Amino acid sequence: QVQLVESGGGLVQPGGSLRLSCTASGSRLSIWKMGWYRQAPGKQRELVASISTSGTTNYADSVKGRFTISRDDTKNTLYLQMNSLRPEDTAVYYCNGVITIHNWGQGTQVTVSS
Repeated sequence: QVQLVESGGGLVQPGGSLRLSCTASGSRLSIWKMGWYRQAPGKQRELVASISTSGTTNYADSVKGRFTISRDDTKNTLYLQMNSLRPEDTAVYYCNGVITIHNWGQGTQVTVSS
């Protein structure tokens, strides 16, 4: 079915930026409302950003004003631009559908530390 591959994570200092990418295969990305999720050790997985098929975006309060979600349907790719990163943003980040959840990918580790 739908396969999702996340990339772009890494180690960054507080206040830094990262750009995550998610490439989908097995389906046209254009038909799905998509989101970025994250899970930190000992915490529940949370949806931090979503984007509808028409481009409408929503953000969790914890990332609002710092993160930007976007999609390029011609490349079947979802992006998350993360600015002003904080240590509490440290987590494994995953992409997936919002209304319809597909198989989870491996995720990409984001570590914010000095």
